[in-house]
Amino acid sequence: MTEAFDVQKTLHDTFETVFGNAADVRYYFAPGRVNLIGEHTDYNGGHVFPCALTVGTYGAARLREDKQIRLYSVNRAMNGISFSSVEDLRPLTGEQSWTNYIRGVVWSMQNRNYEFDTGFEMVIYGDIPAGAGLSSSASLEVLTGYALTDLYHFPTSGPELAIIGQDAENNFCGLSCGIMDQFASAMGEEDHALFLDTATLQYESVPLNLKGAKILITNTNVKHSLVDSEYNERRRQCAQALADLQTVTDIRSLGELTCDRFDKLKALIPDETNRRRAKHAVYENARATEAVRALKEGDLAAFGKLMNASHVSLRDDFETSCREADILAEAAWEIPGVYGSRITGGGFGGCTVSIVRDEATEEFRTKLSERYQKETGKTCDFYEVRAGMGPHVLDGPA
Repeated sequence: MTEAFDVQKTLHDTFETVFGNAADVRYYFAPGRVNLIGEHTDYNGGHVFPCALTVGTYGAARLREDKQIRLYSVNRAMNGISFSSVEDLRPLTGEQSWTNYIRGVVWSMQNRNYEFDTGFEMVIYGDIPAGAGLSSSASLEVLTGYALTDLYHFPTSGPELAIIGQDAENNFCGLSCGIMDQFASAMGEEDHALFLDTATLQYESVPLNLKGAKILITNTNVKHSLVDSEYNERRRQCAQALADLQTVTDIRSLGELTCDRFDKLKALIPDETNRRRAKHAVYENARATEAVRALKEGDLAAFGKLMNASHVSLRDDFETSCREADILAEAAWEIPGVYGSRITGGGFGGCTVSIVRDEATEEFRTKLSERYQKETGKTCDFYEVRAGMGPHVLDGPA
């Protein structure tokens, strides 16, 4: 992770260079997330178990006197300043499409009767690896909502920030994601993961007592782009499976079904592919619930086995894994000091998440690197992470 002092100085200096001065600027951070288990259950009314990270998106922002929105990304400096207005918000394409996540939040807040009498200007810097599946988009959305809440003195709650971010991504940016990513970023708690019922938004902060183990993320360096991928298709397939089941039962989501109940009803889903998609959603929901129970009981071995089963289901039933992630997960399973390993995030690339005993960390890195290079000709990257806190205001540079 980049040191906060360096990031804030970079934001300050960039703001002065781009916008003329940095008077009255305020500084913010919102985290990315990693999901330990419960994948593709959030838009199926099930449970998820993510934690916020200590990497994420940083912003420096202030209000303007006119109605303009001016945005600049340190990570995309070659794209220059993006100009728009609080009175004319439409999705952009091309090199400025990254600003849709920011302007989409403004659009969503306006739809909730938050009034923007003036515009704002903002410099952004992110230290989440691009395309890694660690929710850089949700982090940017939550950062924006949090910063605007602070600057305009809006009465926005944490859960509402998550809902606004999801709305922006669904209806402005065009990705039919669930609520998990934004909720994890908005409501993160240090050294805890969030056990979230996505049907009700009821949640519990669960201590991550890993007892001599750590969370390691391994990046396949296969970048995914969910809007252009099959993510939305998976959501449609689950919706069709649900509609088939609703011909005989009054469930509102796949997350309401137990595994036994699903097995008795699954023949009602005529399409075999849709049936497998629904099976994953139902069984993954059960795995998430059981995994949290195992963690509370201190049974990391049971937790890890459920992670492994999750990967197999994502590989075979939901088909959102990829060859590179399969190689990493399968290599990890062979190491005695690894409790569990699975692909995390939307899929089609990105990262695996593993729980690894401290003494096995070096072997984990070495063996996965060697096998990955041998079988793909590529290199993978490793990040040791811990659960961080949700969005907050930062002090300015010293």
